Amino acid sequence: MPGYENYNLGEDGYFWRGVAPDWSALDDTSLCSRLMFWQDAGEVPDKPEAPTPEVLAAYAYDKVKVPETEIELKPAARSTVNLPTWVWLDKAAFKEISVRAELPGTGLWAETTAKPVALHLDPGTEDAETYPASGHCWINADGSIGTPYTRGSADGTPPCGIRYLRASDGEPYRLTASITWQISWEGTGGTRGDLPDGTFETAQDMTVQEIQSVNR
Repeated sequence: MPGYENYNLGEDGYFWRGVAPDWSALDDTSLCSRLMFWQDAGEVPDKPEAPTPEVLAAYAYDKVKVPETEIELKPAARSTVNLPTWVWLDKAAFKEISVRAELPGTGLWAETTAKPVALHLDPGTEDAETYPASGHCWINADGSIGTPYTRGSADGTPPCGIRYLRASDGEPYRLTASITWQISWEGTGGTRGDLPDGTFETAQDMTVQEIQSVNR
């Protein structure tokens, strides 16, 4: 290698060079054709293109895997006109997820955290009401969302739920539940910031029946 007769044998450090996962996105491809250079261990090259905590945070962001959106319903798949369907998520399966990315030998690191903050309900029809009216069920202090259904609560108003106003008439409504995950990061030297929120949803069919009553 030009300029390195002994390849820095016995020294503590690394050779660096620029790389690009997508060459077509580069304005100046010469950045990736430059010769490698030596950098002592524990230091980050003083180059505009050198990695930063924010770069590592973005890498960790791509590795965050949130659990599938699975909500609890009561009634589970068959509801009745004008009776509320209770919706909730258990705190045990609904918690923060963190991914840490480090660059060995540099002291450079970043940790990206996904925090669930809200559940949004879309009943799949305009002939329905949501609880709350906005359809946004915010996370409780204990990390759960909504309140589990208990015996005797059928006629009550759930903190998170849906009330269908019309029967589905053979074609089930498509209930969609989406969870918003708030993404933030912190890294070397007290650096920190936010990344775009992630929204993940699930959908299921809801059959709504109408119970006829006769008054005498």
